[in-house]
Amino acid sequence: MSELNNNLRVYEQVRSVPTDAQKPFNNGRFSGTDINPMWRIKKLTEMFGVCGFGWYYEITSQRLETAVNGDVLCFVDINLYVKVGDEWSKPIVGIGGNKMTTKSFVSDECFKMSLIDALSVACKALGVGADVYFAKDKTKYTMNEPDNRMIDEQQIKMLLELDTNLNKLAEYYKKDVITELTYKQAEKAIKLKQIENAASAWKSPENVVPISDRQLEQE
Repeated sequence: MSELNNNLRVYEQVRSVPTDAQKPFNNGRFSGTDINPMWRIKKLTEMFGVCGFGWYYEITSQRLETAVNGDVLCFVDINLYVKVGDEWSKPIVGIGGNKMTTKSFVSDECFKMSLIDALSVACKALGVGADVYFAKDKTKYTMNEPDNRMIDEQQIKMLLELDTNLNKLAEYYKKDVITELTYKQAEKAIKLKQIENAASAWKSPENVVPISDRQLEQE
């Protein structure tokens, strides 16, 4: 195995997130995809062993800070450690945060949620869930570059897992086959299908948000 492939060994095995461990969200300020925290723990255990023996974390800081608008914010810092072979890693830092109080509510789970957030941040350094985050990873060096990528195997797999009719999707975009879609077209279809499936799970017709032609055209 080449040195490059060996360096990516863990990354490649933890990057893909099954659809049943993903949940779309929109909190009014921004939207995205949540990853089930138990899935991360499962992946750490699969890769490194039982918690406490093959991986563990230590809390290095817990604090409350008051924002300029009066909200009280909760922060938790951790060091994550993983064992590869007989060697323990250096600390992998994760910083998580959540709201403790606003004018309208008080959270009694803010430290727990901040801890979950901190663990997710530390896990990102190992590549855990990378496929969920990478498409949104626009930097000042890439945000103005044209995206000429085509649909990839992971996107096709996710569309199938979401029970998407690939022939109809290709037909909508006036393509002969699904592999002629662009990466961005596939990402748009996946996101909307996730929202549709999540809404359907509520079993409340008024909450269902179908993938319409108008929504696909908003890309």
